[in-house]
Amino acid sequence: MVKSFRIVREEETALLVEKIRSASVVNLSDMLLSLTNNVLCRVAMGRKYWEGDASNEEGVLEKVAREFDEFIEAVVAEHIDRKRRECNNGRGSGEKEVNDFLDVLLELQSDDRAGFPIHRDTIKALTLDMFAAGTDTIFTVLEWTMAELLKHTEFMKKLQKEVRDVGRGKRYIAEDDLEKMHYLKAVIKESPRLHTPAIARDPSSWEDPEEFRPERFLNSSIDFKGKGFEFIPFGAGRRGCPGIVFAVNVIELALANIVYRFDFCLPDGARLEDLDTMSERTGTTIHKKNPLIVLAAEHL
Repeated sequence: MVKSFRIVREEETALLVEKIRSASVVNLSDMLLSLTNNVLCRVAMGRKYWEGDASNEEGVLEKVAREFDEFIEAVVAEHIDRKRRECNNGRGSGEKEVNDFLDVLLELQSDDRAGFPIHRDTIKALTLDMFAAGTDTIFTVLEWTMAELLKHTEFMKKLQKEVRDVGRGKRYIAEDDLEKMHYLKAVIKESPRLHTPAIARDPSSWEDPEEFRPERFLNSSIDFKGKGFEFIPFGAGRRGCPGIVFAVNVIELALANIVYRFDFCLPDGARLEDLDTMSERTGTTIHKKNPLIVLAAEHL
């Protein structure tokens, strides 16, 4: 199923690149959040439902819950109505090549394959959970990773060299290219080690635990799967995150294309080495306190 949504990831990443190209000053935090919103919407519910800049406004809990319930209820009804029309008329040229997450849940409900009843509220809760949990975590990792790369220009240049060597002559990096990018994978492992909702800076497990050092993951067998408790950004065992593969694919593809196509600096002559990469604000996950505002020059 993760592989089947490759086209979604590649299309939305290409749109992100074009948004960065067209902006004079780039709020990279907002754009990365918009990317993850759009990918998760298309995968979970079949199409994008939110467009434009991300919003951080807080509402009253009951009001927000009611609005989300009404929204998801409408999406479920839309999917059921579409399926009913397809059954009555036969599948036409508008058939989707891949069912989204909500389609799968509705099919399980209709043919009782789960072995137990799946109620409508359960379907709505699972769909919302996938969207909300996936958006916040993927966006957070991308934002922290870009912040650390901007601050540590030596690591940014090393990553850009790898990505640009692999992608030479291409307009965009494709998912097939990612397996050749070993330094990219090390960078993405180091980011949630340093900026993770849980603790991953134990000096008995890591050398210089407070430093951003992607090289520590080169030639290392440590991965995201939770086999070693010194590094469990996705949890471990039965409680481990079921979306590891999907999340990593989105993060790798987005990061590779961003650093492939652009060189970055800070506005108003600010120095990259002075960028604050440690101040945090709380949320579902630990976010960067201040948004990442940059200038992006297209790499020719």
